[in-house]
Amino acid sequence: MRSTPLTLLSVVGARPNFRKLAPLARAAAGRRGIQHAIVHTGQHYDAEMPDTFFAEPGIPSPDHNLEAGSGSHAAQTALIMQRFEPVCLWTMPEEINRVVTDRLADPLFSPSWDAVENLRMEGVPAERVHMGGNIMVDTLVALLPRAREAGAARRLGVGDRPFVFVTLHRPNNVDSPATLRELLDTLAELATKLPVLFPVHPRTRARVAELGWTPPLTGSLRLLDPLPYVETLSLVERASLVITDSGGLQEETSYLGVPCLTVRPSTERPVTCSLGTNRLVKAERGVILAAAGEALGNARQEPRPIERWDGRTAERILEVLLGEASYQV
Repeated sequence: MRSTPLTLLSVVGARPNFRKLAPLARAAAGRRGIQHAIVHTGQHYDAEMPDTFFAEPGIPSPDHNLEAGSGSHAAQTALIMQRFEPVCLWTMPEEINRVVTDRLADPLFSPSWDAVENLRMEGVPAERVHMGGNIMVDTLVALLPRAREAGAARRLGVGDRPFVFVTLHRPNNVDSPATLRELLDTLAELATKLPVLFPVHPRTRARVAELGWTPPLTGSLRLLDPLPYVETLSLVERASLVITDSGGLQEETSYLGVPCLTVRPSTERPVTCSLGTNRLVKAERGVILAAAGEALGNARQEPRPIERWDGRTAERILEVLLGEASYQV
């Protein structure tokens, strides 16, 4: 038995879909523990179609009408996807794009074994999946020498002192004034103990301006302009702690062995928590400060290697595409 309600989202568009939905809608209406929402795409819309089109087969009026109208297949699909996203907006909306891409692609190259398992559970045939490793790490490995030469910490006046590096840009963190203020006040308090370097994404800077928030005169919280990747990498490698909501930084800190607090309820990169240095935290002052204190109080450990995060993923991909090797699972 389920302990939480089942959310059922039915999407219908062409007229035969309504007749197919009617039995399910009736059955769902008689069951406890089911939250059923109906989305009408509005494609092939008939202005003369009466409301009884829903009522006659026993379907409740739709909860959402996307009003896609008629048009070419590509135009309809694009408009439906655009208007459907807010209906079921996830905490990671880009995941929708990943799922669509996975369905269209032939070979799929997974960055880690947990990603391989996700594809298996989604029904993707094993022969399409290759565990090639994390190609983002290829870029990190290639540019790390330049990042070390850049000396961004010295340029910003931190020198060899411990410091915290921060990035925040996701809507659930910066679009809520209360949440953003909580995070900014948390960083300001942390900055009374050690420097906090915060390159501010344009989206975040706009929200900070709307709040009218400025860093306190005491402490060392520095709101910086966005930085190029090499300078960012230079700071991340030298940081004592990274606080972020970025997916990429979760991977980079895990490779580098830098403690990372990710201000999100979930991550599309769970391997960074199970094998890397990443930890998920709530956007709450007490939670973040406690986790930061724990991370800063522990001696920095050597990074634990994650399989095939070694800078050679691009080579593996080409080997597969050229038929020279296989990394099928």
